[in-house]
Amino acid sequence: MIVNDSQNPQTNRTDPLSRFSHMIRDRFSLEADKADDAGIIQSISRGIEFRGVNLWTLIFAIFIASIGLNVNSTAVIIGAMLISPLMGPIMGIGLGIGINDLTMIQRALKNLGIAVFISLSTSTLYFFVSPLHIAQSELLARTSPTVWDAFIAFFGGLAGIVAGTRRDKVTNVIPGVAIATALMPPLCTAGYGLSTGNLYYFAGAFYLFLINSVCISLATFLIVRFLNFHQKEYPSSDVERRVRHTIWLAVLIVVVPSSYLGYQIVRKTIFEQSAKRFVTNECNFQYRQVINYTARFNRRQSVLELSLVGEPLPKDSINLLRAKMPAYGLNEVNLVVRQGSFKDTEIDVDALKTTLADQVIQYSQATITRKDHTIDSLRRYIDLTQTSRLAVADLRNELKTLVPDVQTFAAAPSLVMNASSNKPDTVMLVYARFSRRHTTSEKRRIERWLQSRTKSKKIKLLVE
Repeated sequence: MIVNDSQNPQTNRTDPLSRFSHMIRDRFSLEADKADDAGIIQSISRGIEFRGVNLWTLIFAIFIASIGLNVNSTAVIIGAMLISPLMGPIMGIGLGIGINDLTMIQRALKNLGIAVFISLSTSTLYFFVSPLHIAQSELLARTSPTVWDAFIAFFGGLAGIVAGTRRDKVTNVIPGVAIATALMPPLCTAGYGLSTGNLYYFAGAFYLFLINSVCISLATFLIVRFLNFHQKEYPSSDVERRVRHTIWLAVLIVVVPSSYLGYQIVRKTIFEQSAKRFVTNECNFQYRQVINYTARFNRRQSVLELSLVGEPLPKDSINLLRAKMPAYGLNEVNLVVRQGSFKDTEIDVDALKTTLADQVIQYSQATITRKDHTIDSLRRYIDLTQTSRLAVADLRNELKTLVPDVQTFAAAPSLVMNASSNKPDTVMLVYARFSRRHTTSEKRRIERWLQSRTKSKKIKLLVE
């Protein structure tokens, strides 16, 4: 008798789709090397308590992290995060919620409160007595939390609790989670805010710590429930409902404000990139140059400010620039063009040198007939002025040894154009003021010394 295997339901379980599904479940299973529930609970519970060694370790870690933030040392901050024991009570809160253990939740919250108080007190004390009071980049980075910080903390918490439930502990996961989620630096930054009276820094940094704590606890809670830990019964349905409402409230407090802040950061980044593309592509003018631009983001109306040198840009050209801005996503951006006066503008000196050099070359190309020889001379001059870095202070000190009565001294290579010739020449212009009148021979002696000292063929000494 021939049996048709296709009609046998037992055979269908071994079809390709079932085998693939079984392979995926086996590959991603968290049950294979899972430790027993009691051992996991006991291990996390031990890390909740802050007393003795844990307490002193926390204080030392806070001092290390505060010093790292104070001197802007990333390596020192990472070291402090590695030895910080703050993860214990935070994971304890998530575990307690996951198994309905109110005693564990209360104990974890109490110890986390103690840890936060000690951390803020220690960091505030350090920054109060520290002679360095400038907020460095590492410290400022902890004052503006976003939704990405919530994602990092959540996935870091998932990795941490998964590693904590294994029989063979994965030794590199917990340190990695401590570095990624950064619980210690925000508390130290909050202490800096308290010591300096800057409530904005305090609020931003403490909110970042709150984000990290809630997301790590939430991740712990989800994995505990996913792994089907044995759950205790709540004393009543009202208690269970209050716990659930508290969880959702904490998640909303974290997600909503951080999502808004993250959205504003995305808008700011897109605006700055669009402004850069607009300036690069559209702000190339003849006989004038953009020496600096500032893109200031604002939720209501952002501002793009251009600083120009050279011939004034006509109003029609400015209006044409404004008409091109929507193509770069700058529809609501206010364009401000500054020309001639830079009293309140930060000038990039290197950009200004390059701009002036370009202007000299453009002018020379338009007015000098013997282009090749003249442009080569101009380029040699530009190379000289851009690469020459006279140590004027050293020259002044040496000249003071030679001529003790020197009072004021300045030296710089300069371009000289002859009225009867198109050939430019380079001369080292030296300005000096002395306390007495010098003879012609004394001036020549100074010129010869300057010529030898500066390696310049031509010296022009101007004496006041």
